Amino acid sequence: MSNIHAGFGKIKLREVYKHWELYLMMALPLIWYVTFTYAPMYGIQIAFRDYLPSRGFWGSTFVGLRHFMRFFNSFYFTRVLRNTLGINFYSLLVGFPIPILFALLLNELPSIRYKKLVQNVTYLPHFLSTVVVVSIINMLLAIDYGVVNIFLKALGRPVQNFMINPAYFKHIYVWSGIWENMGWSAIIYIAALAGVDVGLYEASTIDGASRWQKIRFISIPSIMPTIIIMLLLRCGQIMNIGYEKILLMQNSLTMETSDVISTYVYRSGILGAEYSFASAVGLFNSLCNFFLLIVANKSAKLMSETSLF
Repeated sequence: MSNIHAGFGKIKLREVYKHWELYLMMALPLIWYVTFTYAPMYGIQIAFRDYLPSRGFWGSTFVGLRHFMRFFNSFYFTRVLRNTLGINFYSLLVGFPIPILFALLLNELPSIRYKKLVQNVTYLPHFLSTVVVVSIINMLLAIDYGVVNIFLKALGRPVQNFMINPAYFKHIYVWSGIWENMGWSAIIYIAALAGVDVGLYEASTIDGASRWQKIRFISIPSIMPTIIIMLLLRCGQIMNIGYEKILLMQNSLTMETSDVISTYVYRSGILGAEYSFASAVGLFNSLCNFFLLIVANKSAKLMSETSLF
């Protein structure tokens, strides 16, 4: 029996040596994940301690779930949870289908040159700095010289200061995000459509199928596994909102609708130096994302043959 195991070991080592370049390439992202994703998990314990830098992780007093209970009982809990879920579900409902529709429409363009031009133009906003994007939003919505208010004046409508009105914050955040990321998010769907067998379209043309029928019965079913995988990944991030753009757009008058978990963690952990409390809030956020991902993946398994695991 030991000889058999030794034989298998030699075969595996021989395969690794034969394809050592591939294993080396695989080692680089593995090292990155271990260093920046798994190793920092050691610090999760401060969510259960009254952490003091002078005492270190193990020297700080263990307090159990005290920081979690403080967050659940705080005045801000309902507000930040409502805003986080509201913005993310709004973005999912509106922002997820738009790149798919854009990829389907782009796939129908007959001119290759025009298609490449449209792709390049829609990709560009993704590479803009968050500061630049928010500056553009401020200029477009400025009460004195903003294009939107100039247009409202021309229609005889009263001008509005959109950036200080809490009712407009979510709309501005979500739709500016769609403009910023629509072209970039569509890349994977464009690539999936490029892999569809051209013979299917040719056969449907011979059968007299319209363009809409080709999209409905060939294009969409062909990229459906990709759509499901991307939706599952999005569900796993439903509680996450990057705090950079929120902070740049946020002001004291819009806190009611703009304060989310990430900005609350920033204020508590970085500005308030409450590291344990901020870690507890962040851990709660991550656990919620994990639970939502498991539920979404289980639902996808029941409804289709495509799932993450």
